[in-house]
Amino acid sequence: MAALAWLLIPLLAAIGAGLWGSWASRNRTALGDGSELAGYARFREAMEKSHSGS
Repeated sequence: MAALAWLLIPLLAAIGAGLWGSWASRNRTALGDGSELAGYARFREAMEKSHSGS
């Protein structure tokens, strides 16, 4: 019976690793990068205007 208990430990660890792996590699639905890209574009425009005015 003790041998079965020792065999269950790696089996449970493998099941746990499989569950974690499937959770970690799931497809995440991101909100998108639209607002970040728009902010970066505004930043670039502002920097270009400040350099061209000097």
